[in-house]
Amino acid sequence: MQNQPDDIHPLFFGAPATTAFKKLRKRIIRQAREAIETYDMVERGAKWMVCLSGGKDSYTLLAALYELKWRGLLPVELLAVNLDQGQPGFPATVLPEFLEKMGVPHRIEYQDTYSIVVDKVPSTKTYCALCSRLRRGNLYRIAREEGCSAVVLGHHRDDALETFFMNLFHGGKLAAMPGKLLNDVGDLHVLRPLINIAEADCEKFATAMNYPIIPCDLCGSQDGLQRQQIKRLLDSWEANAPGRRNVIFKALTNGNPSHLLDPDMFDFTSLQRIAPDRHSRPKNP
Repeated sequence: MQNQPDDIHPLFFGAPATTAFKKLRKRIIRQAREAIETYDMVERGAKWMVCLSGGKDSYTLLAALYELKWRGLLPVELLAVNLDQGQPGFPATVLPEFLEKMGVPHRIEYQDTYSIVVDKVPSTKTYCALCSRLRRGNLYRIAREEGCSAVVLGHHRDDALETFFMNLFHGGKLAAMPGKLLNDVGDLHVLRPLINIAEADCEKFATAMNYPIIPCDLCGSQDGLQRQQIKRLLDSWEANAPGRRNVIFKALTNGNPSHLLDPDMFDFTSLQRIAPDRHSRPKNP
C-alpha cells in the first residue's frame, strides 16, 4: 500500500504504518472488490449514494469505495448521504465537518423519524423495524432526487449471519442479506459491498483510522433485543469453535435447493425414476 499524502485520498491520511494495519486494509479492499465483482454491482458511469450513519461500518464502507475508485477499480460517482433522524443528542455537526475536511461530496438530510418511532412503538418493543422502514423510504427518495442508481449500505458479514438466524428462529424462513437486490419499485439497486467482511475488521479499521464514531442511541438504548441475543449466541459459538462464523457464511453462498423442503425452490414433481433395464445386471454397490 502506498501511504504518501499525494498518492491517496484524504480518508487515508494518517493511516498507521504497521504491518498489521496494512494487512487489514488490504484484506478489506480485496473482500469488498470480490463482493462487487461477485454480485456484478458496477454499472459504468453510475452514481452511487453511499449511506453514512457515522458508525464504524459506514466509515469503512466509504473508505473502501474511495480506495477502489482511486485504484481505478470502481468507475462510478460517489455521493455520501447522512440521514439525521432527530435523535436527542445526535452530534449534527460531526459528519458535515468530517466530510468537508475529507473533500467528499455529500448531502445531509434532516427528517425527524425519531419522534414518530417513539410515539408509535411501545418502549417494551424494538424500534428497529419501524425505524429502518422510515429510514429506507427517505433514503430511496433522496437517491431519486440526486439521480443515483444505487443505494449503498454498510452491512457486513455478521449482519448477514444475524439476519439469517433472526429469520430462522423468529421468522420461520431461510433468508439472510443479499449482496445486491432491487427495491420494490424496481428503480434502484441496493448494494452491500462489505457483505464478505467481518464486523471485527470494520471496527479495527475505523478505530485505527480514528474516524469520529457516532453511536446509534435509538436501538442501542433498548435491552434484550433479539438481534443482541443472536449476536451473543454467535459469539459463544465462535469462542468454542474459532472460524464458525466463516463456515456458516460460506454455507449461505453454497445453497442446495434440492436438499431443502421448499417446492417453490425446487421442482420435486419432475423427479422421475429411470426404469431399470430388465436385461442389465445391477451394479455392485
